[in-house]
Amino acid sequence: MYDYLWLIPFFPLVGFVFNGLLGKKIKNEAVIGGIGTLMIFLSFLVSCGNFFTLLNDSQKVHQQVIASWMSVGNLQIDWGFLLDPLSALMIMVVTGVGSLIHLYSIGYMHGEVGFYRFFSYLNLFCFSMLMLVLGNNALVMFVGWEGVGLCSYLLIGYYLEKKSAGDAAKKAFVVNRIGDFGFLCGLLTLFWALGSKGVWTVNFVEIAENAHLLESGGLVVTVITLAFFLGATGKSAQIPLYTWLPDAMEGPTPVSALIHAATMVTAGVYMIGRMNGLFAMAPDTMMTIAVVGAATAIFAASIGLAQNDIKRVLAYSTVSQLGYMFLAMGVGAFSAGVFHLMTHAFFKACLFLGSGSVIHGMHHGYHHAHLHDDPQDMRNMGGLRKKMPITFITFLVSTIAISGLPFFSGFFSKDEILWWAFGSTRGHWLLWLVGAVAAGMTAFYMFRLVFMTFFGEQRTHAKAKDHIPESPLTITIPLMLLGALAVIGGYVGVPAILGGANHIHHYLEPVFGHAIELNQIAAHGSHATEYTLMAVSVGIAIFGIFLAWVMYIKNPALPARFVASFTGLWRTIYNKWYIDELYDAVFVNNCKRIGLFLWKGFDVRIIDGVVNGLGWTTRTIGSGLRFTQSGFLHNYAVAMVVGVVVIVGYYILGK
Repeated sequence: MYDYLWLIPFFPLVGFVFNGLLGKKIKNEAVIGGIGTLMIFLSFLVSCGNFFTLLNDSQKVHQQVIASWMSVGNLQIDWGFLLDPLSALMIMVVTGVGSLIHLYSIGYMHGEVGFYRFFSYLNLFCFSMLMLVLGNNALVMFVGWEGVGLCSYLLIGYYLEKKSAGDAAKKAFVVNRIGDFGFLCGLLTLFWALGSKGVWTVNFVEIAENAHLLESGGLVVTVITLAFFLGATGKSAQIPLYTWLPDAMEGPTPVSALIHAATMVTAGVYMIGRMNGLFAMAPDTMMTIAVVGAATAIFAASIGLAQNDIKRVLAYSTVSQLGYMFLAMGVGAFSAGVFHLMTHAFFKACLFLGSGSVIHGMHHGYHHAHLHDDPQDMRNMGGLRKKMPITFITFLVSTIAISGLPFFSGFFSKDEILWWAFGSTRGHWLLWLVGAVAAGMTAFYMFRLVFMTFFGEQRTHAKAKDHIPESPLTITIPLMLLGALAVIGGYVGVPAILGGANHIHHYLEPVFGHAIELNQIAAHGSHATEYTLMAVSVGIAIFGIFLAWVMYIKNPALPARFVASFTGLWRTIYNKWYIDELYDAVFVNNCKRIGLFLWKGFDVRIIDGVVNGLGWTTRTIGSGLRFTQSGFLHNYAVAMVVGVVVIVGYYILGK
């Protein structure tokens, strides 16, 4: 089965080429969408085959070389793939969730002018992500790394006529280039450091085998890992490079689901997991990752409290959940971080697609009534559970999962992270406290979203409220499947304290090893402590849900009173703590000023001055010489006489 590993990225590449070249001529949505969905589904089938083959294989690491890429001195770089438990799990998530998002898109994007272009980009996105997670060396990973960056630009800016979409696409592209610079710096430094020890390689297996040559805790390994972490903060939207992700909501909803759940934003988490051996040798970097992750989790959650756009609430939720994953990575709980990555893919894809279903229904109602109200503003919704029952049920179970309530998928993965944040030797009770408070905030704003959207009185315009339908099967089938995974997807990681075998942890052991994780639990990490922490975190989440119920169901007038009493605080949170404005003032506007200075001072005066000066000189000389070519015979005769006189005079005077 391993011989067919190359087919996994190949199929979506075929879909990209087919729809990109022929989609505009075919013009048949069923064919275009069917081809795009079929290609990623075929990748899913091959991924399943490789996953289960690896599951029963005693040898857990397999490499497949497709072709030689470059050879420089002792360095040999191949186009190759690496299949181990980590990459096998990732390709299952990317292709499995990706297939459902493709199917959903057939119904959601119906009637769009660029339907073929959308599916072409979607296939290219999945191809790039599969190259990223399957690459057996850092350069192949970097090709996929840049590929998902390009695809995010194309898909976020899909609505070409909207300036806001174009601005969001450029923002995502530029912010990610900052992180990519860090990735390259880390890679070059790692290559130099290992090369100085006589090991010239960028292959992940060889890097892991020779990481011991670097000084553990030393300056070099710290610089390398911090540089790689900078790359991860860009792709996975951590402080300070998180601002692009909420603006990515300008793209169609399936794009949001694909970016937030299955592809781009998980790249940074995956990269740290792939290079876990290096990061484990840099305790200062690990603490930095944990602190940044915890800070991002609670900071993004605070912004989600006040947003009214249904997709923006989910966007800040994603940033917060990614913070949990980085918190796990920072305290050495690599398998817990990957576990949460998987469960998050299930419930967050369902939530985004569910929000798209709501928007689809709202848009249908407004279109029927010839209205132009905002179909994404939760203040225009309410009472939709009766009109969209499938969307409501799947959205509700996914909300319960992300809130961390027993015994849904998010409970197992989030509780595992919080336990390691408190009980591991690299953890701290403050990290646990920040994570637990962020969990309560998550439960509050997610149930606020549910109550405002599906409960209470319907606030939709009277002309539109009776024309909001449930979405078609192409939309609801993916919702039901993802909703089921949001419920049961976490049972592969039930911890021993709850009577489980924590299969996901043991499955990933060949990648992360005993030395990195199993030996890091502190002596005070007793079962009694774990039970207590579990109960406290669940209690905080339940309190958040109760508070949302009180404010948005029992007494809907409370939010308005709160805003009136704390107008300044509410406005600050609503405006995202003015971080975008701060970045504009400090970085964007100053870069514009520098660019304007360079343009006027260097480009216009020096570059243009030299070019224009040469042109002016040539034109002046030409203007003078053109009189010698008048076309009149007598002028030429006079010129010849003058020339003869000059020559004769020269010889006479010379003698």
